[in-house]
Amino acid sequence: MYGNVPSWRLTTWAERFWQDLQPTPGRLNTTLRMTLAAVLSMVLLLVWQVPFAALALYSIFIIGRESPSVSLRTGIGLLVAVAVAIAIELGVVIFTDNDPMARVVSVAVITFVAGMIVVTTSVPALGSGWGLIYCTVISFWENHAPADRSVKNSLWLLAAFSLAICCAIAVEYVFGSRSAAKQLENEFRVRYQAIEEMFSLFARNGNAQQLGEAARRLSHLAAAGQAGMLSLYNQIVDRNLDTGTLPIGTRVRITMLAELMDDSAAFGLQSEALADPEFRDRCARIAEQCRRLVNGGIPQPEWRVGSKPQTTHRLLDQVEAGLHSILVMPVGSSVEERRELAVVPSADVPLLIPGAISKKENIVFALKISLCATICYILYHAIDWPGVSTSVITVMVAGLTTTAALKQRLAFRLVGASIGGLILGLGATAFLFPLMDSITSFVMVVGSVAFLASWISGGPRFNYVGIQIAFAFYLVAFEGFSAPTELAPARDRLIGILFALVVMWFVFDQIWPVRTVTSMRRVLASVLRSGATLFLIIDSAKQRDQVQREMDGVRDRVGKNISALRTMSETVEYEFGDDREQHVHSSELILRISVTAAALIWNQVAVLHGEQESAFLAEPGLVEMRRRLADHLNRLAEAVEQKISLPAEQLEAFVSQHLLESGHFGEYARNTIARYEDLQALAITLARGV
Repeated sequence: MYGNVPSWRLTTWAERFWQDLQPTPGRLNTTLRMTLAAVLSMVLLLVWQVPFAALALYSIFIIGRESPSVSLRTGIGLLVAVAVAIAIELGVVIFTDNDPMARVVSVAVITFVAGMIVVTTSVPALGSGWGLIYCTVISFWENHAPADRSVKNSLWLLAAFSLAICCAIAVEYVFGSRSAAKQLENEFRVRYQAIEEMFSLFARNGNAQQLGEAARRLSHLAAAGQAGMLSLYNQIVDRNLDTGTLPIGTRVRITMLAELMDDSAAFGLQSEALADPEFRDRCARIAEQCRRLVNGGIPQPEWRVGSKPQTTHRLLDQVEAGLHSILVMPVGSSVEERRELAVVPSADVPLLIPGAISKKENIVFALKISLCATICYILYHAIDWPGVSTSVITVMVAGLTTTAALKQRLAFRLVGASIGGLILGLGATAFLFPLMDSITSFVMVVGSVAFLASWISGGPRFNYVGIQIAFAFYLVAFEGFSAPTELAPARDRLIGILFALVVMWFVFDQIWPVRTVTSMRRVLASVLRSGATLFLIIDSAKQRDQVQREMDGVRDRVGKNISALRTMSETVEYEFGDDREQHVHSSELILRISVTAAALIWNQVAVLHGEQESAFLAEPGLVEMRRRLADHLNRLAEAVEQKISLPAEQLEAFVSQHLLESGHFGEYARNTIARYEDLQALAITLARGV
């Protein structure tokens, strides 16, 4: 059996891609906004004859669309990155008297810094964008053109980006969504309703047709993944909106729910109704808990304790485990508490990820990006073939930290470039552009491609294909200020991409390979260490305001790391080798451990964040319990990362019996120990595996 494999992994590539194209809430609206921004930018670029239209239109896909303010902040950041890249370019040329060796060295240094920005900051898109722009502008000086032309080209590039970004931001402010909290609440509600409906049918022993329809509806929602819900969450965070009735730890709950949807869809599509009373009773309990979650009621979090089933059903076990992770998350004792802990305000999120700069794996990643970009830059200039400059661009936009994610993105880039450049670009050049005699017809063609690319880019798994379709088409369609008449540019662009694929495969997969599960172990270890840090922060002697800020930073890092783990787990299937299935299994276990750790962390935050809970901070027995747990979390992190076997600890000694039985402290102590027991059992299992 496939185990905990989402239903979409059990289909062919064509079926999966078709499923990815299905409408999801808000997708059409976002697609129309991106298309409108692209058309407006294109018309202005052509009317004012601003060069570098392809790069400018590509920037529209980089700008975040979680909210108008996100678009504004990302757009300004991108413009600053472009301006800084141009300033450095001119500085290198002036102070080194345009020395060729200095240009090559600058490419190596800048791409290294760009790689570090990708992995050490909360705005990774700026790193790749900055490196891409610098490699583009410094290459102007390799063409032996007059200096004033190279300077003007650099300034024209800044103007093109400014125009496209301004159009994108303006469209977002006019048409962007402004009710993110209620939309997100509805997304939660719709998903829980779909799960409740399907399991109610299983509990009632419904007929095959009813079960099939319910499973297909659930599978359709599961296919949407977590991206749309995270986009709504980011709107709330960035604009500091009222969180309404959103639960504590909303970001982590989004990932938990996405996993529960995958497990439930797999169960519904692969299972049949059974007359077994225990099977039906388990389905009924799942439906009842989801019904409570739909209605905003308080579920019974320990419903599985003491009710171990006599029969086993792998997929049903996984559904129960996923639901259990959601149920043990804190619900909050007041409306005000839920609002404070539902999201982390963007102002409290640091730009630099603490400790990320000194990590060896981040430095190695930046070095790999720098090496690939420098090799491509040197070779395409050495052979004097400017048309393959897309090799450097490919390095900057496709470089990732793991072999599977790299293979996935390179494959998507190749597919997108083939569709956008060879099929659509060459097709339009050969059959449509020669028949056009006005800007209206040109706008219709480019707008249609922009709509197609924007729609595909809104999918949860193949979105990168849409971005590359647009980029490749723009490169072919915007060779100048008139319709292109040559087919060679499309050929050269594809060769450049293929060249970059070979270089990146050699560097990332042969010289410095990093398996996806290895990276997932590191991220999970970071989650566990964040939990240990939280326990220590709680009992530190720092001022309360500082403690709250540090706790907010930990909450944000944990939420983002868990979301990243789910994304990484979806790329494991791109690994090769005989142990691929074992890696898939390990990735699923890592994700389960991360959401279990989240329940432990958020229970601490919920109980101890208020001033009225000062007694929990002052009790010596609880202080000692948290110190021991912090120590053991660090040990678990090391065991997970280094694959070290770790024996299970006897947790009864962590806290005295009178505290466990205390009317005031007992519930908190028992819940903390119970959550850690769940975490320890899963982490020890992983430490013994791959």
